[in-house]
This record gives sequence, C-alpha cells and structure tokens, in this order.
Amino acid sequence: MTSPIGSGQPGDRSRGVGSHGAETKPAFQTTEFIAYIVILIAIVITAFAVGGDPRGYGDPFGAEQAIKYITLLTVGYMIARGLAKAGSRDRGDGLR
Repeated sequence: MTSPIGSGQPGDRSRGVGSHGAETKPAFQTTEFIAYIVILIAIVITAFAVGGDPRGYGDPFGAEQAIKYITLLTVGYMIARGLAKAGSRDRGDGLR
C-alpha cells in the first residue's frame, strides 16, 4: 500500500507537510556566513595594515573604528539570520 502525498508517513517527500526539519540551512552553510567571515577578516587586516602617518598624524583606521565596523557587521548578520529563520516553516507542532 502506498501512502498519499503529504500524509506525514516516512516515505512522504512533500515540502513542508508532515516534515519535522527546519527549512533554513544551518548558519555556517549559508552565503551570509561566508560573506560575514570574509568581511570580518578584511576589516581586521585593514585595521592592522593601515598605520599612522610618519608626520605624526593619528591612525586613520585604528582598533576603535574596526570594532565599530565589526559590531555593525555582526548586528547586520544577526538580523539577516533572524529574517531567514522568520520566513522558514514551523517545525510541525504549530506552537511558538
């Protein structure tokens, strides 16, 4: 006997109906995470590479500014992941 599509039986492969997994990928497998890591590394390298002027002027891109950018980048990444999770289907029980 075959099971009808969307019945929630073990052989059911319909999208969303009867499935118990999340629709979104784990965070480390997303393009957002890869972009986050690449930009994070670029910010850190830039903060180390850009130094002060030999005439005595300050560092135009120092640790303080790098921390600001890293914080903004992290907040943006968390918002992006939150939006991705908000658009995913429920895990099956219907309760939040």
